[in-house]
Amino acid sequence: MEQQQHLFTNKMLRALLVPIIMEQLLNALMGTVDTMMVSNVGSAAISAVSLVDSINVLIIQAFSALAAGGTIICTQYLGQKNHEMANKSARQALFIITAISVCIVTLGLIFRAPLLSFIFGKVDADVMDNSMVYFFYTVLSYPFIALYDAGASIFRAQENTRGPMVISIISNVMNIGGNAVLIWVFHMGVAGAAISTLVSRIFCAVVVLYQLRKDRQPIAVRDYLNIRPDGNMIKRILALGVPSGVENSMFQLGKLAIQSTVSTLGTTAIAAQAMTNIMEMLNGTAVIGVGIGLMTVVGQSLGAGRKDEAVYYMKKLMIFSEVFLIACCAIVYALAKPITMIGGMEPESAKMCLDMIFWITIVKPLVWMPAFIPAYGMRAAGDVKFSMITSCTTMWVFRFCLCVYLIRVCGMGPMAVWIGMFTDWTVRGIVFSLRFKSEKWMEHRVV
Repeated sequence: MEQQQHLFTNKMLRALLVPIIMEQLLNALMGTVDTMMVSNVGSAAISAVSLVDSINVLIIQAFSALAAGGTIICTQYLGQKNHEMANKSARQALFIITAISVCIVTLGLIFRAPLLSFIFGKVDADVMDNSMVYFFYTVLSYPFIALYDAGASIFRAQENTRGPMVISIISNVMNIGGNAVLIWVFHMGVAGAAISTLVSRIFCAVVVLYQLRKDRQPIAVRDYLNIRPDGNMIKRILALGVPSGVENSMFQLGKLAIQSTVSTLGTTAIAAQAMTNIMEMLNGTAVIGVGIGLMTVVGQSLGAGRKDEAVYYMKKLMIFSEVFLIACCAIVYALAKPITMIGGMEPESAKMCLDMIFWITIVKPLVWMPAFIPAYGMRAAGDVKFSMITSCTTMWVFRFCLCVYLIRVCGMGPMAVWIGMFTDWTVRGIVFSLRFKSEKWMEHRVV
């Protein structure tokens, strides 16, 4: 029997992945620039933004997970060439994510003061005042974040990754430009930074919804105000999105708990760990883009009934991810010392940071890829609960508990954080590799 053609050519894969990778890198770099600009307002401002953003990350990751639930269903229907159901699932994804975001905005505005006081405790009055202002504007932006995430995910489901990338580039430029004007020209402080972010997020939502109306694509969504809830479809979207949302939220909560433990080590360790976190994020951000693209590829392959293609692309993109990761780690390691110098780090903090980056550069290429990239493909197959249980278990048992034990009982410094992290990655990678090899992840029925 003649072998069937692959569903995605190398050219199609490049067109799919490159814009996502560029968008992930841009968002990470612009986020760093944004933080640096706010830091010029003063310590109370940067502290407030940092504290509020710890809440924002939780919410944004929840929206991203819900959007991914809709994406998985859309990709599988598109794989079946069932454009009618793909359109229906896209409409329901937009409806439910908007409804949830409006509820969160309402609760956030009503309980703003008690929520911030409960989470952050007794902080300085200036920090709390700035937090209240920043939180007010960022809460207003939640529905627009949700709509953009859902719309961008729908575009990616139909292999259009260039559109979201262009929107993201323009939005980031607007945000940075708005910060410069409102902070440095009009001296609006934290309010200026927050308003600039709000405007850029409104822009993203409006443009992505406008682009979704066009006929030239398989999924075209119009008459937004006439969308009515479909209980069965919403239940399927939530069944895929909620476990991923729980997984992302648990990851962020664990990260906050670890930061709390590191804070007991003193200013030098805190500064070293903060800079190490930034550089570790940069050397993995681009590879995460490959995982996001993998969801589209695997979803369409399984929707088309081609399990062989799903396995083929999982293997192919895992190999690509590994090579790409090695290159990213090498680049960040080469830039590590100049970054610590530009950042004005004290010699002891810089040395601590460079030691941790050295071990990250050695260990991360060995164990990180199987711990993260296969999970994206498995989620696209509907294997979301297994991914959630595995990730939450390894994160709390190894990343958090081992880290706390090494710091508080064994008296280790911030390197304990990375020993816990390396252990988490290793165990998770082994579990996901075994799951991938068993092919049980393909036994779920999504559509």
